[in-house]
Amino acid sequence: MTASTEPRPTVDARVAAPPAVLDVVIPVYNEEADLGPCVRRLHAHLTAHFPYPFRITVADNASTDGTLAVADALAAELPQVTVRHLDAKGRGRALRAAWSASDAPVLAYMDVDLSTDLAALLPLVAPLISGHSDLAIGTRLARTSRVVRGAKREVISRGYNLLLRGTLAVSFSDAQCGFKAIRADVAAGLLPLVRDTGWFFDTELLVLAQRAGLRIHEVPVDWVDDPDSRVDIVATALADLRGIGRLGRALLTGSLPLAELRAQLGRAPLAAPSARVPVGLPRQLVRFAAVGVASTLAYLVLFVATRGALGPQWANLTALLVTAVANTAANRRLTFGISGGRHAGRHHVQGLLAFGLGLALTSGSLAALHAVTAVPPRAVELTVLVAANLAATALRFVLLRAAMHHRRPPSAQRAAPAAPAAARPQARGDAGHPPVRDAA
Repeated sequence: MTASTEPRPTVDARVAAPPAVLDVVIPVYNEEADLGPCVRRLHAHLTAHFPYPFRITVADNASTDGTLAVADALAAELPQVTVRHLDAKGRGRALRAAWSASDAPVLAYMDVDLSTDLAALLPLVAPLISGHSDLAIGTRLARTSRVVRGAKREVISRGYNLLLRGTLAVSFSDAQCGFKAIRADVAAGLLPLVRDTGWFFDTELLVLAQRAGLRIHEVPVDWVDDPDSRVDIVATALADLRGIGRLGRALLTGSLPLAELRAQLGRAPLAAPSARVPVGLPRQLVRFAAVGVASTLAYLVLFVATRGALGPQWANLTALLVTAVANTAANRRLTFGISGGRHAGRHHVQGLLAFGLGLALTSGSLAALHAVTAVPPRAVELTVLVAANLAATALRFVLLRAAMHHRRPPSAQRAAPAAPAAARPQARGDAGHPPVRDAA
């Protein structure tokens, strides 16, 4: 791949233009028909509604039609428009090249179809300009978002984001919306770690940012699907699955320098909470409950499937043992945030001890029920087991949290937050850019 090291030439009158605070990149491939209306509409919007100097960068990644000629004509026609040409395809590749070469303190991108209402652009970048947040994304999945698209794309989008939550434990709501922004100092730290050059680029960038302790701001958007979209859904889905697998392995093996990135870019710790409220307890309870519901459903399915062949007690033992191992692994990763193989064996032994207590509770409940009636109705039997499992689940949470919760050292708990200017550099007024007032 080759890319120009400087934006393509524009008219001389732009030399004296003030440094851009925002650089909006539009990655394009064979978009000669849509590019002109898109750039003119975006330029008019920014001129009328954006209170800071801006730049629009058209990143042409190996178009084979007249896209590059249209882009060059736009750069000659409109102030603040530049063009960057790459000789290889890939949206992620185009964004990496354009963002890495930009001198603006805030970088953004949007799709050429402008499916997202441009009224959301200032709310998207304002928290980055003010220094409040590190990245910002538009979300079509918030309750206040307004979205017009077909059922197939709706199901695919929601399914993909649910898959990310289940596999990579993400907390952001919409990884695929083509409407995102990032601080330039944050991009400089994250981009060298992002390997994907295609559609998974966004997801990988966001996952790394979340794991590095960065703040991701979400903006509900109004969004209308482009019926002429040329995205190959099957090929993109397969590439995304490969990306999830690759990134998941990297996170599990600890091959990514996330600790160093967190130390470099992450936010200073808050003051220690009251000793009466353990750190992270509310979130842990919610995640443990979700894992518990899934484990209970799996347990009931296994119990019903094996009861006829094994009998109630052996079916109970089998179902509990299988779900206990899976439950410990899920809670270790999702509830308590522990990855890698460190202490995994010890945690599973402690999980099996909790399993033994759960077995005693459920087996004892079954024995008591069968002592009262030799052949209890199946619904009654399942109800007793569910009640016993709920009690076992509460006990399991207490035991697992005691085993897996790593308390911070007292010195870290007492540490005061670092000064905001040192911990979170503001928009780079000290690097050739004028100071920017708070736009949040």
